[in-house]
Amino acid sequence: MTPWVKRLLLANVVMYLVTRVAPGLVQGLALVPAFIPYQPWTLVTYMFLHGGFGHIFFNMLMLFFFGPRLEERLGSRTFIWFYLACGVGGALLSFMTPFSAIVGASGAIYGVVIGFARYWPREDIYIWGILPIQARMLAIFMVALSLFAGFTGAQDGIAHFAHLGGLLAGWVFLRSWEKRRRQRVVRRPSARSRMSGIRDADAIQNWEAIRRESLHEINREEVDYLLTKVKKMGVGSLTAEQRAFLDRMAKPR
Repeated sequence: MTPWVKRLLLANVVMYLVTRVAPGLVQGLALVPAFIPYQPWTLVTYMFLHGGFGHIFFNMLMLFFFGPRLEERLGSRTFIWFYLACGVGGALLSFMTPFSAIVGASGAIYGVVIGFARYWPREDIYIWGILPIQARMLAIFMVALSLFAGFTGAQDGIAHFAHLGGLLAGWVFLRSWEKRRRQRVVRRPSARSRMSGIRDADAIQNWEAIRRESLHEINREEVDYLLTKVKKMGVGSLTAEQRAFLDRMAKPR
């Protein structure tokens, strides 16, 4: 369990229990898109409320399964901003139904699913533990369902535009993040800087000690690729994000 996934699970469960005891809180924290100018905090608070046990159970189940690997891939700081951005994206697209009261983490969760599918598109997901479907196909199905239900006006009590907004925000966030990551390059350490050389040597030692058997196959391949790059071109050839990735993988598990 990664740090922010654990905190988000706890926050959602606590808020669910609190609103069971004090249901009047929901009115002030739920999202009504038309009222956002007067209640801007609801852009965030709505995603920590849920309409019932089934609602929170399935949202948290998806966060539990898809969130940790995505947080490990992005890094905890980027992951929480990504999660919140997806939730806000879901809130903003909900202007398509301006006077509907909306609660739930589904917009943020749909963003997490699209992020998972982006990095592990061929990973098999087992629906109900039985039916296998590749992550990319699941994401396509979720987009199609949200589009169809949203524009046909399905009266099923589900905020389909919030789902679609979360998917869209997740895709845009990751595209932008990856572009910035490619542009951020660590300067090659100066040959005259003894301390810099020591730090790099320590970093390499930590990276080479990574317990590869504990990593997922995708992360293991990335670690192998980056260590080979270091051996051929030196530590200075790594981007800031590549160094950060190796540092995360080197942390005790």
